[in-house]
Order: sequence, then C-alpha cells, then structure tokens
Amino acid sequence: MPVLRAATKAILPAHGRGILPALPVSLLDRCGNLGLEFMRRRDFIGGVSGAAAAWPFATRAEQSALPLVGLLSARSPSESAGVVAGFRQGLREVGFDEERNVAITYRWAEGHYDRLPALADDLVRRRVAVIFAAGGPPAAFAAKTATTTIPVVIVSSDPVRLGLVASLARPGGNITGVSLFAPTIWGKQLDLLKQVL
Repeated sequence: MPVLRAATKAILPAHGRGILPALPVSLLDRCGNLGLEFMRRRDFIGGVSGAAAAWPFATRAEQSALPLVGLLSARSPSESAGVVAGFRQGLREVGFDEERNVAITYRWAEGHYDRLPALADDLVRRRVAVIFAAGGPPAAFAAKTATTTIPVVIVSSDPVRLGLVASLARPGGNITGVSLFAPTIWGKQLDLLKQVL
C-alpha cells in the first residue's frame, strides 16, 4: 500500500487539496504488506480509480452538477469491459455511484492511437475532474500532453522508464497512479518477505 499512498499523495500539494478519502478495507486487505502483486487486476484498477477519482470531489461539494470523471482508453469498450466494471466498483466502494452522484464520460480510441490526442483534448474541454488513462502507455501520454492541471491516473508497467513521471517516490506534475513493475522497490519487498517468514 505504500506505493499507492505515495503516488496519490504526490499529486495533492500541486493542486492544493488535502483531503484523501479512506481506501476501502477490502482493497487494503487484498494489497497486503508485500506489495500489489497478489491482488486481482480488476480489484486493483477499481480501487485505484475509485480513490483517485474521489479525492478531487471532496472540495467541490458545493457544486450542483455531478462531478465528471473521464476514462480515456486506447482500446474498445468490449476489450475493456473488465476494466470498466472494476472502475465502477472502485467508485462505488468509496461512495460514488454513476447513477447517483458522479458522471463518467468514456473516450475509446479502439486501437487507433492517432485518435488519442483529440479524445484527451475533448476530456479537457469538458472540464473533467480527473482522467483515468487506461489501455496502455499511449492513453497515458495523450492525457499527459493534453493537460498539466487535471489529475491523470495511470496504471503502468514502468512509468519512470517510459518518461511519464520523474520517479515513483515523487512523480511530480499531475500524473499519479501505480506501477505494476517497480524494480526499484523489489529490495524492499524482499525485506518485507523475510520479516514475515
């Protein structure tokens, strides 16, 4: 869980928000103390997207319109059905229901990566509160290029190597999320494993 908390907290000072909702207990239980590799992908994506999407709304409680979350994907809706289900479940776990108190707008490139910049720009024009870039690095790069102020949540294999963030400890800018492949923390994970055994 330290990776998730550190990644999420790294973006808070840049946006002047100091409110981070508690993560669902079920998500924390799945994470364990050894890292995120023991979680099911759907649970992880849903939890991360729910937590990251929820914190910008805490400071916008006065607004009458529903907060708008943008999901940008390089894939098609049919390819991403599991991701979308996990995303919605994660939002529900932190108190946001698409039918009740949050609106989600979806943008699908359907494998046409050249469409991603225009789709990301459209989300920025629609003034979404947060962008969840799914479907791989192309969506993350399109979202990063489209905005420097709207929080962008990514799930990436190695965001540092790809150039999406400066470091895992201090990603900088408006990009947050979790790295699924983090060789920089393997030593820490092994130390934790030794302590448990």
